[in-house]
Amino acid sequence: MAKAPVLTPRADDFPRWYQDLINKAELADNGPVRGTMVIRPYAYGLWERTQQEMDARIKAAGASNAYFPLFIPQSYLDREAQHVEGFAPELAVVTHAGGKDLEEPVVVRPTSETIINDSFSKWVQSYRDLPLLINQWSNVVRWELRPRVFLRTTEFLWQEGHTAHATYEEARDYAARIHRDVYADFLVNVLAIDVLLGRKTAAERFAGALNTLTLEGMMGDGKALQLGTSHELGQNFAKAFGTRYLTKDGTQEHVWQTSWGSTTRMLGGMIMVHGDDNGLRVPPRLAQTQAVVLAIKGDDAVLAKVHEVGDALSAAGVRVHVDDRTDTPFGRRAVDWELKGVPVRIEIGPRDLENGTAMLARRIPGGKEPVRLDALPALLPTVLEEDQALLLRQSRERRERLTADVATAEEAVEAVLAGGWARLPWSALGPEGEARLAAHSMSVRCLLAEDGAVPDADDAPGNVAVVGRAY
Repeated sequence: MAKAPVLTPRADDFPRWYQDLINKAELADNGPVRGTMVIRPYAYGLWERTQQEMDARIKAAGASNAYFPLFIPQSYLDREAQHVEGFAPELAVVTHAGGKDLEEPVVVRPTSETIINDSFSKWVQSYRDLPLLINQWSNVVRWELRPRVFLRTTEFLWQEGHTAHATYEEARDYAARIHRDVYADFLVNVLAIDVLLGRKTAAERFAGALNTLTLEGMMGDGKALQLGTSHELGQNFAKAFGTRYLTKDGTQEHVWQTSWGSTTRMLGGMIMVHGDDNGLRVPPRLAQTQAVVLAIKGDDAVLAKVHEVGDALSAAGVRVHVDDRTDTPFGRRAVDWELKGVPVRIEIGPRDLENGTAMLARRIPGGKEPVRLDALPALLPTVLEEDQALLLRQSRERRERLTADVATAEEAVEAVLAGGWARLPWSALGPEGEARLAAHSMSVRCLLAEDGAVPDADDAPGNVAVVGRAY
């Protein structure tokens, strides 16, 4: 049996456990510049799977991919006052290049509303050009004072969508569509994280936006992590950049806009929601490797069988890897795969061949059992879906168990200090109570309608505030 890897127990020191896991599972290293990270191949494979799943959903929502420059003229940010004020502390500014001082400083992209609007103002002339739905996959830089790998880094990878519409209603509905059909669908059905879909308060919304929709997940230690946002930008950026269109009636109108983004932070969320004291537990629908077939010994017959089984599983639609590195001790390889959270291990040795079986080890619920070799191709897809559902159920049960209903800001603070989230009427908290929470390093993670849906307005009757500490 594989021995547990040496990780700090989560219950003893959750941040240290997180860092241990990232190091020992070979997910990422710190870069040479403070706050940067090197994403190692195994974790980058998970990001590639994230991109594939997300990109398909984004394109199904009608958006097309493009690419915009990394460097943005400082003057572009200055055109939208709230935007530049919100990002000023995080900006990296280039003032010297090519051996001389620049005539105008350029900002390393923190987000692309401004530079994309420069293009939108050229591309949009008529109502026939709308809606304009654009997404880009890129990196951004925000100078982070308290970096943590995947969660908050100076440079990170993301996708950012930017759209222009003829009316407020069209923009509002599209922001909600991305929130629901792209982000929530991916987080729930692929990452198996049972997120809350809510609305940010005015104090928490994106700089320059009319409204921000958010998805909040509860991590294994009861803290919150914002896993994606979708913003209604109104006409603020359109007016700053002159992005207008000719209506059917022959008048000039400013477009209504949205922007939305999600980042490599989702990988950090996956680690902290599903990981345990033995390492990662990767949701099967996300996993680049859903099953690894291990040869216990270097016997020719065993090596032939593990490749045969690998081919059969691949033909059945399972993403499989054959580990025939028999010059490395089996126990070490088993521990490594357990640490990396591959959902299923299939272990085959000489005795298994004699019995026509393999040992099936399931990472997510734990445990091992012998299974007939010829039954594996039909069995594994079912096993993987069962384990996917188990992770989602565990995520939901944790959030429900660690969320307390309270009546006042003081009770909310007490509940969050006990470990978890608090839920109370927004009317009992309000902006004043929200400001008091900040003194305890807490915040309103989102507002919900009374029935748990996304509210139409900050002050809608019956709104509920969800309070927690966040990464």
